[in-house]
Amino acid sequence: MAIFKPTKNTTFNPQEINILNGGTKISGDLSSEGDLRIDGSLKGNIDVRAKLVLGTTANVEGNIKAINCDVSGNIVGNISVTELLTIKSSAKINGDISCGKLIIESGAEFNGRSVMSTGMSAGFGEFKNGKSSKPLDTKAPVISESFAEKAAV
Repeated sequence: MAIFKPTKNTTFNPQEINILNGGTKISGDLSSEGDLRIDGSLKGNIDVRAKLVLGTTANVEGNIKAINCDVSGNIVGNISVTELLTIKSSAKINGDISCGKLIIESGAEFNGRSVMSTGMSAGFGEFKNGKSSKPLDTKAPVISESFAEKAAV
């Protein structure tokens, strides 16, 4: 008796969630048209055209591109999110991020640069050969120490 039965219905269903459970290790690039949850380990780039959730036990070594993303696990690589990136308190990120909106919970570790923009032009460009192009430069206002000291009084 076969464990897996071939199905004739191979149409895409955006309501179904793809899950990579804890204890699972994958080496290679991963792409999905629908929502994806990762609780295991992945060494490679991720391209999700929906929402990506990285659980507390997730370990990703590679670049990530998604529409929306919630990060609770560990990432070594750049993240490019078109809409909302949420970095939970248990997350550890070593890499640059680009997103439309950003939420970082207290306790999260983030080492890298961040770029925020509402346009599709924001981000790191396309991944090429496992690497992304440099993030856009941003100019933040600089407050002199003397001004900051006067404001604190």
